[in-house]
Amino acid sequence: MQRNPDRFWNPYLGGVALGLVLLVTFLVMGRGLGASGASFRLGAWIENAVAPAHVAKVPALASTLEDGSPLNDWIVFEVLGMVIGAALGAYTSGRLGREILRGPSFGAAPRLALALAGGILMGAAARMSRGCTSGQGLSGGALLSVGSWAFMLSVFAGGYGFAYLVRRQWR
Repeated sequence: MQRNPDRFWNPYLGGVALGLVLLVTFLVMGRGLGASGASFRLGAWIENAVAPAHVAKVPALASTLEDGSPLNDWIVFEVLGMVIGAALGAYTSGRLGREILRGPSFGAAPRLALALAGGILMGAAARMSRGCTSGQGLSGGALLSVGSWAFMLSVFAGGYGFAYLVRRQWR
């Protein structure tokens, strides 16, 4: 398939597909979507390979070993499916390729550093708030949880506020 960076999926079709995936997840698994638990479990698995005594002493980490391997959880397979689905979506829309999206006045290294810092900050916040944006926004929002709606409104407000501060980097 020819690469076309300007081609996107229809957002309405994507939204309906995401809603159906959420519905099926509730019906089959009895819980909604989320992603932060998988990265936590992967981190616990790696830490257990390096420092098993430390993992045994920390209750949050030790609880991931109760079923054997921390990777023996449905959420790990959900995130693996999400990665495969994202690759298929990028391929079918002609957007699969390596690139660093950035403004003309902003270098690749600062862009990657900001992306890494943002990812670490978001991961830490997801752990502290007991849920990531997908779990809070999609699953909690679908359940009409007031806390999830407040969280998502705060995420959008923070995103728009920060975008104002870095808007010159994209021009």
